[in-house]
Amino acid sequence: MRRDDPTPHTSARPVLEIRGLDLDFGTPRGRVHALRNVSLNVAAAQVVGIVGESGSGKSTLAYTVMGLHHENAEVTAGNILFEGQDLLNMPSQARRRLLGDRMSMIFQDPMTALNPVRTIENQMIDIQHHKKGSRSEKRARAVDMLHRVGIPDPQNRLSGYPHQFSGGMRQRICIAMALLVKPALLIADEPTTALDATLEVQIIHLLKDLQKEIGCSVLFVSHHLGAVAELCDRVAVMYAGEVVEQGAVRDIFHNPRHPYTRALLECDPARIRKRTRTLPTIPGEVPSLLAIKKGCIFRQRCLHAFSRCEQQIPVAYPVEREHFARCHLLEAEHVVSA
Repeated sequence: MRRDDPTPHTSARPVLEIRGLDLDFGTPRGRVHALRNVSLNVAAAQVVGIVGESGSGKSTLAYTVMGLHHENAEVTAGNILFEGQDLLNMPSQARRRLLGDRMSMIFQDPMTALNPVRTIENQMIDIQHHKKGSRSEKRARAVDMLHRVGIPDPQNRLSGYPHQFSGGMRQRICIAMALLVKPALLIADEPTTALDATLEVQIIHLLKDLQKEIGCSVLFVSHHLGAVAELCDRVAVMYAGEVVEQGAVRDIFHNPRHPYTRALLECDPARIRKRTRTLPTIPGEVPSLLAIKKGCIFRQRCLHAFSRCEQQIPVAYPVEREHFARCHLLEAEHVVSA
């Protein structure tokens, strides 16, 4: 565990604990340092959101937890503890047994997540391979779950193929499959990206209701701040492979302390009060992760950067209880409060 680990520590062990995680991708141009010193907890029955620009490492983190990263990926430091067990040191066969049982995932594109040449029935029965029972019992559970996610006439639609369903219905099926096994941890990787605004709201409400009913923990990856505010209990803000701020939803949305978090919230269309043809953006570009230099990773785009930001990586300073941000500007406040 690293000295500046900002994750909250409670008496009850979290379902998921990520500690000082570093991950590199090997490329012909050199090693890409995709994740650096990432630490966060997901408590029992809690929904934790991960937000940030494209390329910030959100999906990479989700896939690393599931053990689904590419062959050229290498975890170079840190731990991923699931129910107290370190997934990174677990034999591959034991880790595979957790997938589709204690851990499940909703992928971003439901059309590619589902097998196009197999019926929904076969796929929903296969996902229950860890569960005991006859095929008819597993089929009955599949029908019940499809009904709960709002698929009309599930008894007959179960025999259909993915292409016979709309995008919203396919995503509902993916949610049904992920929750059918009643996992302890559900990872949702931008599950509403391919949907229109109306369907997105429906899917978020559906996820919220089912999560409360089943009582599982959720790691929710999204670029949609409104969806995160609606669904999540806590939020981790990622930038260029680092968690720069994390805390309760109310703290992050009403009292953001990292300059990147503030800039990200200012770009949210829902916060724009006046009619305009020009949406706000964050000036500059995400830096290359091929050769990470010393200093704050956000300094080149930050309006408040000063000399220290060029030289020293900021540690995680406490803002409020279980609210942390990695910014040198917070050091003076931290010293005064201490």
